Amino acid sequence: MIRCVAIDDEFLALEVIENYVGRLPFLELAGTFTNALEALPLLTAEPIDLMFLDIEMPDINGLAFLKTLKKAPMVIFTTAYSQFAAEGFEVDAVDYLIKPIPFDRFLKGVQKAQQRLQPSETTIQPDHLFIKSDYKTLRVALNEILYIEGMKDYVCIHTTGQSINTLLSITALLEKLPLAGFVRVHRSFVIALNKINSIERNTILIGAIKIPVGDQYRDELMKRISP
Repeated sequence: MIRCVAIDDEFLALEVIENYVGRLPFLELAGTFTNALEALPLLTAEPIDLMFLDIEMPDINGLAFLKTLKKAPMVIFTTAYSQFAAEGFEVDAVDYLIKPIPFDRFLKGVQKAQQRLQPSETTIQPDHLFIKSDYKTLRVALNEILYIEGMKDYVCIHTTGQSINTLLSITALLEKLPLAGFVRVHRSFVIALNKINSIERNTILIGAIKIPVGDQYRDELMKRISP
């Protein structure tokens, strides 16, 4: 999990970042601020991995603020002005995003941050998960998962051979899944991309099962299945 904060004097810009962060299960938004100085207590008191930082702000601009931090987190600059790009990279920014920021460009930036956090990892992607269900720990093959359904108090993993209930949340379970193979399509559903038979308007068909597509997840789904 990457803990992040967003600092921007424009409320709309903060709302965009908050929405984008909410789509990515490996990001946790610890706070949003319209003034950089207001973020100082959080940045000094808690571990923050990544900061989305506007440059042109009142009182102190983003570049100057960053230089005041003794131990700064990784930074992705978000700004409407391209002329600061060179200076932004001089302070070792992870990325430099020009507003309005499209989601695919935002995703590319945070993936760079992921790589910085794990620069030397060359681990082989596992082909299974171990899931606690009741009093058992079950081995679940990733290629057998059809979709995951969030219930009121638990999550149900539907596979080709069985359905497994676990007390994990959808967000926690997504962290265990390979990002390339699964996508959240609804507040209550995650699907395996290679198990989709067809998509009809706002409904995904996996075999005879119909799964709804939430409006806020549709764009990301279509990008993931586009050639």
